[in-house]
Amino acid sequence: MSDIDLQLVKTYLLDLQQRICEAFSSIDGSQFSTDQWQRSGGGGGCSRVLESGAVIEKGGVNFSHVFGNQLPPSATASRPQLAGRSFEALGVSLVIHPQNPYAPTSHANVRMFVAEKPGSDPVWWIGGGYDLTPYYGFTEDVIHWHQTAKRACDPFGADIYPRFKKWCDDYFYLKHRKEARGVGGLFFDDFNQGDFDSVFALLRAVGDSYLEAYLPILKRRKNLVYGERERNFQLYRRGRYVEFNLVYDRGTLFGLQSGGRTESILMSLPPQVNWQYDWEPTADSPEAALYTDFLPHQDWI
Repeated sequence: MSDIDLQLVKTYLLDLQQRICEAFSSIDGSQFSTDQWQRSGGGGGCSRVLESGAVIEKGGVNFSHVFGNQLPPSATASRPQLAGRSFEALGVSLVIHPQNPYAPTSHANVRMFVAEKPGSDPVWWIGGGYDLTPYYGFTEDVIHWHQTAKRACDPFGADIYPRFKKWCDDYFYLKHRKEARGVGGLFFDDFNQGDFDSVFALLRAVGDSYLEAYLPILKRRKNLVYGERERNFQLYRRGRYVEFNLVYDRGTLFGLQSGGRTESILMSLPPQVNWQYDWEPTADSPEAALYTDFLPHQDWI
């Protein structure tokens, strides 16, 4: 097995963060602010945030590299044999909330964990993926999103895309609402199938394909004309995003439980959101189509 090279991973992740921020700054015309932070328990990161832009209402691209003497409960819940190990975790996570309701929110992250104990071999894995959360669905956008995800996965085996696609559908599901958060994409965690070189190549393929998947969609939708109705629906549906991140998201739980920077962990939340009591869309409306035509799990390829 090839040796784990965390410095190589870190170099890649910092470059990925920079490339993503440059791409969105070019589209928006605004620059990301930069916040370098340190974690009291070990390590730190760099949060880059764009707010109130011409295209992006709020976007955050966060790099973190943290370490500690004991993995938090969110990391050991599915792997209790790792309890008590020291850990090192590094990754890039991002969420983009566009101004225009016709432009979907997107989320992506790629990360690597190493858990160690004296006298034992390191246990390591990668995780990440990306998913799309439209407010008004466009079939061509969702097909492009999934086709790009599939192309990124195909070199690593015919089973990878369908496996990660289903994992994403299952993970980004609001059980209390009985509905998907969006139209899915890729999700994987605790993945170490192969040696370091092959697994790192998969991590890079996912990370590098995110802009290819999302930018064409954002460019198509960012200037569509919308009104108060569409804006209100966008704010309502953003509530689902908040609910998932605060109730289910493993990255949010890990960050908070491991003593990470709270502002950076919660930068994924939208700047404006609205909840309405027992609201339902009008039958046969564009809003209703999101629920009937896009949120149900399906094969988009």
